[in-house]
Amino acid sequence: MNFEKLVGNIEQTHKHFQQQAAKAVNVSLTIRNWLIGFYIVEFELFGEDRAIYGQKLFDELALRLKNIKGMDRRSLYRFKDFYKLYPYISQYIVENNISLSISEFKRILTFDKRTPKSETLENVGTPSPQLKKHEVSAQNLVLNLSYSHFELLLSIDDNLKRTFYEIACINGTWSVKELKRQINSLYFERSGMSIKPENLNLIINTQAEKISTNDIVKSMYVFEFLGLKAKDAVEENDLETALLDYLQEFMIEMGHGFCLEARQKKILIGEEYFFIDLVFYHRILKCHVLFDLKVENFNHLNIGQLNTYVNYYKAKVMLPDDNPTIGILLVTDKNNALVEYATAGMDNQLFVSKYLLELPQKEQLEAFIKNELQNWK
Repeated sequence: MNFEKLVGNIEQTHKHFQQQAAKAVNVSLTIRNWLIGFYIVEFELFGEDRAIYGQKLFDELALRLKNIKGMDRRSLYRFKDFYKLYPYISQYIVENNISLSISEFKRILTFDKRTPKSETLENVGTPSPQLKKHEVSAQNLVLNLSYSHFELLLSIDDNLKRTFYEIACINGTWSVKELKRQINSLYFERSGMSIKPENLNLIINTQAEKISTNDIVKSMYVFEFLGLKAKDAVEENDLETALLDYLQEFMIEMGHGFCLEARQKKILIGEEYFFIDLVFYHRILKCHVLFDLKVENFNHLNIGQLNTYVNYYKAKVMLPDDNPTIGILLVTDKNNALVEYATAGMDNQLFVSKYLLELPQKEQLEAFIKNELQNWK
């Protein structure tokens, strides 16, 4: 063995056990969320005091579980949906002797037998005949898909369509981002319209972004599960983290009234969580200023997403005496820099003139990004 072989062995060993650890954490998270959904459905059907809570059940649960990260009302609803759509994950729990008590095993295995006859099988935890016919095995689902994948699949109502994406995702080892992209691009519908769907499948999987250990380790759900800080989950690489660090200091040091409110601000829009890189409140302009950094080439989706954040603040966060929220998009492909402002239909021309004076100019921010990028070359 030479030195290079020694280095290679260490790197390969590290990668292998890092992947094993990430997979173990992901499986544990998936099973935990499934079990929470099971307990909720069971309580709704058989809980001794279920009538006391009724429609308030999820609010009361979220309140009582507030010390556990990720147990908000929306997540608890999703866990319930997760169990109802994937009841057969119980097979994986039983076959792999997941560390539950014997009484817990019995509860899971006999649950369907105790359900009221008035309930449909699909609603209380037994897959319908139509669903079972297209079912992907519990083993394949749990070992190959992260809970972040399941979160996307839960939004698909059609059973056949959902199974199509399960199979495509497993066979193509798609990342969560890739699964989302293919759902949004109507891959299922396009495949049905194709004369040779196998050719479309080949093209898509050749270009697809594959799942990596980082996709699991950096998942928001994993970070909440392990009790870690969410901001560390969404800062994708060292360059992005460093740029945000220096940008944060740069804006405050400018002395133009910037007061830092949050970093990696987590917001919920519809059924999806988003993170805003930096949120300032400007005491002179009396408005929020949102910064979104993209370490990639500019595309229309970037500014559209930032406009969504601005509109969210307008609807959910702004106080009556606040001025309209401003968004600043910073984009870089490691060679060029671009700055765009998002105002989401701001029509107060006096305010527009004022914010252009108080905020740093585009050229100033672009020069800042270029300077920082030079330090990384």
